[in-house]
Amino acid sequence: MAMDSVPVPSPAADVPLVGDGRSAYTRIVANIETVIKGQRSAIQKLLAAFVSGGHVLLEDYPGTGKTTLAKTLALSVAAQFKRIQFTPDLLPSDILGVSIFDQNDRSFRFHEGPIFANIVLADEINRASPRTQSALLEAMAESQVSVDGTLRKLSDLFFVIATQNPVESRGTYPLPEAQMDRFALQFSLGYISPEAEVEILSAQVQQHPLDRIQSCLSLEEVMDLKQRVKGIRVSDEIKRYVVDIVHGTRQKAGVQLGASPRASLTLMKIAQAIAFFEGREMVTPADVQFLAQDVLAHRIIMDPQARFSGLTAAGAIAEILEALPVPT
Repeated sequence: MAMDSVPVPSPAADVPLVGDGRSAYTRIVANIETVIKGQRSAIQKLLAAFVSGGHVLLEDYPGTGKTTLAKTLALSVAAQFKRIQFTPDLLPSDILGVSIFDQNDRSFRFHEGPIFANIVLADEINRASPRTQSALLEAMAESQVSVDGTLRKLSDLFFVIATQNPVESRGTYPLPEAQMDRFALQFSLGYISPEAEVEILSAQVQQHPLDRIQSCLSLEEVMDLKQRVKGIRVSDEIKRYVVDIVHGTRQKAGVQLGASPRASLTLMKIAQAIAFFEGREMVTPADVQFLAQDVLAHRIIMDPQARFSGLTAAGAIAEILEALPVPT
């Protein structure tokens, strides 16, 4: 197991609103883009999940910048970051922590695992056993873990970025549906343009940009962003539009298992973040459409016959969006 960490104090529970919020978003995007080139859409989605309380699953090819993106985000907000390299021999205690007997005071002392951080990178999560994968479930769903019969709260700012490789299946354990549903978003970074790739080469001739990056946001400003996003208005028409999209996955021909009400809630919350990033005071249908596939596709199970005929989860959602009337 490999871990990288940058310790910082946990944020306060009650943080007053500071600044206008938008400037904080602009600063962190500019800071991340000094390292991550040509990925504005991916950065926006990652930050939307970050400030709305969700978690992200990045499924992409090796070398596309998944780990670098996670580290850059953590360094940009001076957050406590830890990376866990998932392997078949990784145990739940390697994630949660373990109680060790102290010979001096004749008692057990709990040593926190890497889950007790602000931002946790679960690298190649599908290489660990289902038992180890499940150690993340309670933490991701409730920001707490149970170890040795004791309930331990995680940081007020707790964010998981998990990665998996879509082209390798040997030695992997597919994530169960219950765990897939814990991720607010699943998306890929993809390959960048040749021009952006040249920028990466130029930036790393002498030194990696990560070595020069500095934090541009305090944890208090991040908590402020989270509060401001909650204040973005969602009309009754947009709420119904979100529910109709999710409900459509349960009725769509070829879909064996549709998305749950948790998906509706997630889609609404992340759409609030996107609206805030765009400088609007309320969510629009375009915000919902922009996120629908990334929020819903990994949550639904396709019928085997539909898969054989070429229908994908993303394709099914695209058809649902096309068929539904758009609220004005």
